[in-house]
Amino acid sequence: MKNILEIKKKLYEACLLFVEEKSHTVVSIIESNKKALFSETKSSAGDKHETGRAMLQLEMEKASQQLASIVEMKETLAKIPTKKTSEIICLGSLIQTTKANYYLTISVGKITIENKDYFAVSIDSPIGKQLLGKKNGDFIAFNEAEILSVF
Repeated sequence: MKNILEIKKKLYEACLLFVEEKSHTVVSIIESNKKALFSETKSSAGDKHETGRAMLQLEMEKASQQLASIVEMKETLAKIPTKKTSEIICLGSLIQTTKANYYLTISVGKITIENKDYFAVSIDSPIGKQLLGKKNGDFIAFNEAEILSVF
């Protein structure tokens, strides 16, 4: 059981790292766009200037939406118990099926721990919705997988 909890901890840490890297990238983009926006000076080609500013504004809005998504991911991760197992699949469960291994958390994708692949998926993803609430021995329609174990 200790090994399972160690794997869950490593998966959780990989998810945290993913969020932190994403956050750093988005904050850098916002800072860069702010500098570009403030350094833009009115030129004789007025329309060109206004188009440039509008494009920067759109980029800023897009980055702000990404930042909001990152905050949501951090909130989800904060809810995950890392030292607990469960017989019923819930947020934070580590699931082994006949097709793949899943960690029900945030959508990160494939994470390799100790030469074994795990897919970090959110409860809102198609596979996450199917896994939620299931238990050992249950079948899910996703690739006709049988759930072998839940941790």
